[in-house]
Amino acid sequence: MTGSYARSSSFTITEARYVGAKIGADLRLLNNYYGKPALDSIDHYVEEVAFLLRDGYLDTVDYGFRDSVTHTWKLRLRYRATTGGQLIDSRPGSLPRAAELTGYTFYSYLTYSTAYSALTTSEKDAVKANLPFPRTTADAPSTPSGTTTTGNGYARNGTGVSRDIYLAN
Repeated sequence: MTGSYARSSSFTITEARYVGAKIGADLRLLNNYYGKPALDSIDHYVEEVAFLLRDGYLDTVDYGFRDSVTHTWKLRLRYRATTGGQLIDSRPGSLPRAAELTGYTFYSYLTYSTAYSALTTSEKDAVKANLPFPRTTADAPSTPSGTTTTGNGYARNGTGVSRDIYLAN
């Protein structure tokens, strides 16, 4: 799945890192509550988001806990790249504290924008080579019945991400 958004031509890596840092704060809170993701991996996730957001190549990125056998989410934070319109710049946090995650593994899933899809293979390779870690191709985990909470977002200079939180029943 890919999406499209038009970002400001003056959107800088500093502004993208501001947005990424707020995602990093959410990930650190997940670590505080549930012990994952590993603290040393969070800066890599933040840089990945910053580079892809700056260049207009991010559609969505998910972080959370999934059942590795059934490939279903138990708790998922989804960040969708967006620009203009109803952007909000919330405070990080407001995450579920009491989810039962025993037996679930931390997982991240990313989709690229249509701008990324329009690149040549060599251009895509160059983008991926500049990211802090490689990703492998996989199917997105599914979401069984549960609840989704929306309303938070992180933005700077007309570009940012909206966040939703999914929690399975």
